[in-house]
Amino acid sequence: MASKFQSRLVGTIILVAIGVIFLPDLFDGKKQHYQEQFASIPLQPEIGEEGEFEVIPEPEFAEVGLPPEPVTVVIDEPEANNTVSERGAVKVEPAPVTEPKVGNQDSGWVVQLGVFRNFDNANQLVSKLRDAGYQAHVFPKQPQQGDLARVVVGPDVSKSKLSTQLKELEKLTGLKGRLLRFNPLNP
Repeated sequence: MASKFQSRLVGTIILVAIGVIFLPDLFDGKKQHYQEQFASIPLQPEIGEEGEFEVIPEPEFAEVGLPPEPVTVVIDEPEANNTVSERGAVKVEPAPVTEPKVGNQDSGWVVQLGVFRNFDNANQLVSKLRDAGYQAHVFPKQPQQGDLARVVVGPDVSKSKLSTQLKELEKLTGLKGRLLRFNPLNP
């Protein structure tokens, strides 16, 4: 014989099972099924009339010919490196090509304020400098030296202008800057 506790336990389990199975259907009421309306895509488009397409006209060829005599240019005042031949044709001598000097006075300059291992600190310093009106940038250092960020102000052609800004930058950031030549190929 089963004990009273076992009988009550079995009865409770049966009531809970009936409640879990049938009560949701009772409380939901009339169920609505949603089915999306869709149209099928045809596999091959229907072929219409041939008149739908426009005919591309054939290209027109124009008769173009060269002038019978060579074209000559007459200059009133010949320049120093140009010479005029007897027929009036101008012979232009190419100007000698000079390579730019590495130590050219017209090269750009930058103020390097520091090299940071943490890029967030470098970006915070750059945003502080930009808010103050300076043209500041973060450049990654060369890969052989690790992941370092270099903070610079500039570039500017005027070395004297940047050297006067050194003290202002030191007051603003607390960092002593260094004036360096700017190389656009390897900033």
